[in-house]
Amino acid sequence: MRLRTLPLSLSGIALGVLLAVSEHDFSILTVLLLALTTVSLQILSNLSNELGDTLSGTDRADRQGIHYSIQDGEMTIPEMKRLIGCFALLSCLLGFGMVWSAFGTVLAPLPLAFLALGAAAVWAAMHYTLGKHPYGYRGLGDIFVFLFFGLATVCGGYYLTCLEWDWTILLPASAIGCFSVGVLNVNNIRDMKSDAATRVTVALRMGERRARIYQTVLIAAGWVLMTVFALLPPVRPWRFAYVLSAFLFVRHLKGVWTLKDRALDPMLPLLVKASALFAVLGGTGFLF
Repeated sequence: MRLRTLPLSLSGIALGVLLAVSEHDFSILTVLLLALTTVSLQILSNLSNELGDTLSGTDRADRQGIHYSIQDGEMTIPEMKRLIGCFALLSCLLGFGMVWSAFGTVLAPLPLAFLALGAAAVWAAMHYTLGKHPYGYRGLGDIFVFLFFGLATVCGGYYLTCLEWDWTILLPASAIGCFSVGVLNVNNIRDMKSDAATRVTVALRMGERRARIYQTVLIAAGWVLMTVFALLPPVRPWRFAYVLSAFLFVRHLKGVWTLKDRALDPMLPLLVKASALFAVLGGTGFLF
């Protein structure tokens, strides 16, 4: 289930919820279902990615990242398919309950729109590397990660918590989206040698040096977007609490520029932790 990456999706939910509760009442049940739905969707994505990479031949013995259950013989392909089916169903049930809890009904335009978004999220989680035309093999993963791990989690978390909309939420949502794409990009930089035979990624299209520049731009863009949001009136010192996470991002970028191949692997969970701390501090700062 790649548990070390799960805080990534929760980062967006945490930021969206904290920004919502800073000015509105909220339902604990809705927030709980938001978190559970998001975790279930990311696990579904991780499991589907492993199966897709196995079936396509991307996960081989020379893979630079950590090994997974099918590759190590701990699970069979039929067992993985059944597990994917279970999490697809669980994601749908949790998402249905989340929408019902937030709106009190599902038979209205907005709840139906969120259910449609949930269906799209399930499809996207399963088709990154699965299916006849997986979008992750055509260099489109960055776009989907930005949309679902950034915009959907923060904006969706915000709206479902308070049932109100503020266009400025797109700024922190885009910041988390940039960091989420960064997690995917550092993964793709690490796996460039093994990926070259079976898939196309943004890192492969750019080349190693430009992919590292891209990584730096993603991190910098996330910080700029959140800073612009924090500077919107009324400006308060606590809104800049996310600055305390800067040391983790510096360590991450230093590793991105100095490490190669398998040695890059620790930079992936490091960015996940940095993004989670950034989101929690950034959202908490708006409570004061």
